[in-house]
Amino acid sequence: MTMKDFSALVADAADRAIETRRDLHKHPELGLTEFRTASLVARRLSDLGIEVRTGKAVMDSASRVGLPPEEELQRCYERAASEGADPAFLPDFEGGHTAVLGILKGGKPGPVTALRVDMDALPILEDDTQAHRPHREGFASAHKGVMHACGHDFHTAMGLGIAEVLAARKDDVHGTVKFVFQPAEEGGRGALPMTRAGVVDDVDRLIAVHVATGVPSRTFQTAVDGHLASIKLDVRFKGRAAHAGGRPEEGRNALLGAAQAVVALYGISRHHAGASRINVGTLHAGSGRNVIADEATLVMEVRGDTAEIAEYMAKRARAVLEGAALAQDLEVEITTAGQTTTAASDASLGAEIAEAVRDMPDLNVVPGLSRTMGSEDATFLMRRVQEKGGRAVYAVVGSDLASGHHTPDFDIEESDMPWAIEALARTILSFKE
Repeated sequence: MTMKDFSALVADAADRAIETRRDLHKHPELGLTEFRTASLVARRLSDLGIEVRTGKAVMDSASRVGLPPEEELQRCYERAASEGADPAFLPDFEGGHTAVLGILKGGKPGPVTALRVDMDALPILEDDTQAHRPHREGFASAHKGVMHACGHDFHTAMGLGIAEVLAARKDDVHGTVKFVFQPAEEGGRGALPMTRAGVVDDVDRLIAVHVATGVPSRTFQTAVDGHLASIKLDVRFKGRAAHAGGRPEEGRNALLGAAQAVVALYGISRHHAGASRINVGTLHAGSGRNVIADEATLVMEVRGDTAEIAEYMAKRARAVLEGAALAQDLEVEITTAGQTTTAASDASLGAEIAEAVRDMPDLNVVPGLSRTMGSEDATFLMRRVQEKGGRAVYAVVGSDLASGHHTPDFDIEESDMPWAIEALARTILSFKE
């Protein structure tokens, strides 16, 4: 195949990927409810002649945390069916087993390469003004209060575009390519179950990808380090309701206990050995103006430069929560709802990727290790590959954003789709041993 033919193949795949990205953006699904998304991914991979494994076959059920309530899972499943989910694959994902693995066997002997992308959206109400391009052009979220505000729609569509290119060039692929379509990255709930299901145990090279993260368009960071370990906690205080004016002494104020806990949580002493973070994302409590609140729930997270620092922060947080409950004579339930770890990108693999794309015009390639301060559960997959003797990187596809990640007016620059597909397809084609 000539370079002209390859460029035409990439262009066609990128056009379809942009259409797919817009469809996914319009139909966002939260972590472990990506029923429609996963079924369409499985269908597309299958149509490309790629072996597909789904659901429980690629996801360890016992390792899942933060699973939505059964009624929410059923509601989202039925919605997916009504919105065009593929009926042949949809049942594979019942109960929140929304993972997909595609396996492409190349025409030549060689290594096992894995590409990891994620699929889930966020609980954010999307901007509905004309200034927001998805709204203006008719592909804003149809699910109120849920949107793709981090680029995972781009990731999924890009992964399918790369699969399309490599399937067409199957005879030129050395070894095996695994396409890891992971659910529930937000909250750190999807990668560990896939890791424990063994999906990357035989992988020689793993590339996990994210779009943007502050990196401008036509910039490719081939190896990123610095992800913080994180632990997500769901907390429920249980007290006793009473009339706030007539019999306040009979009440046990869950709202007061939760409020005291929030203030104290932000006062936890930081660790000398590295960066740490703590955040309470939501606090809900009470039922009425003149009723002592008998229940309060909050969701929170801690992060650290190392898993040890994150564990330190979580241990102190639990002590604060239990202390606040004791002070107000409350019961408290603390549940781990998600977790990420740390992982180091292999600089040598980053250099290989940079070499594979060095002839691409107008592409700014950053081959050395770059730093981030976010968290990512792809680190579980990366660590597993490295434990088994392989190499792994976390790479960033730059894109000019309308606003920052996790905001109502988030949007990516779609013109970055073609070069991203080409760069990663070229990279995987370059791996010969």
